[in-house]
Amino acid sequence: MKCGLCTTQLALDPIASGTWDLDSVILAFEQSQLSICSGMITTVGEDYSSLNSIRATGGVRPDQHWDENQSRARAAAMVAHQLGLQLVTLHAGFVPSPGTTEYQTMIDRIKAIADIFGNYSINLALETGQERAESLLELLDEPNMSTVGINFDPANMILYGMGDPARAIELLQERIVQVHIKDSNTTDTPGNWGAEVPVGHGEVDWTHFFRTIRALPQPINAVIEREAGDERIKDVIEARTIACKNGCPHE
Repeated sequence: MKCGLCTTQLALDPIASGTWDLDSVILAFEQSQLSICSGMITTVGEDYSSLNSIRATGGVRPDQHWDENQSRARAAAMVAHQLGLQLVTLHAGFVPSPGTTEYQTMIDRIKAIADIFGNYSINLALETGQERAESLLELLDEPNMSTVGINFDPANMILYGMGDPARAIELLQERIVQVHIKDSNTTDTPGNWGAEVPVGHGEVDWTHFFRTIRALPQPINAVIEREAGDERIKDVIEARTIACKNGCPHE
């Protein structure tokens, strides 16, 4: 509430695992008068210490965690249903080369996760960042991917070194169902992470970003995300101001 927002995206894993009590979470939202626009889940064993480590451990690709990831998705889907959510997002992991066994396995696993949530009439969206826009679009154009959308995070494109977010949003716009408002700068050392910065202080072209979002055929949620920095409330308020000036809804 200090940030002046009225809704949020909610991490579902702590509730699904029992770390957070569902009834207490519901009560907290009722008392704060905040609503939940979407949920998000993570996968087992993700290691973000380097680009190489997350490439090896991120998303649904690691075979050793697939059974547990399905179980985690089932638990999260039940929570999302109880909360009345219609959208859940996740990082699927780095996209393998098309035509390989690993590529088909990834399609099958994303479809399986989408079906788990689809059983509750909840849509699934993949968050951008760990692949170039062209690769993600090719993946989503596969026959079994027609129900899966995109949670577009422009900063992630820069953080992972996966191309210009302005070009990416143009390519992906027809599949975008939610966006993150987050900014970043390119790394000075190829192979390392870029740096997340407050919105308006990085390389994202916000004028182009918001113009594209406003032109989408249906309104979507724009979720402010700030994962770094020591003054996050201040940074979120600044991001909200920039979003308001550009005529975009923000969460």
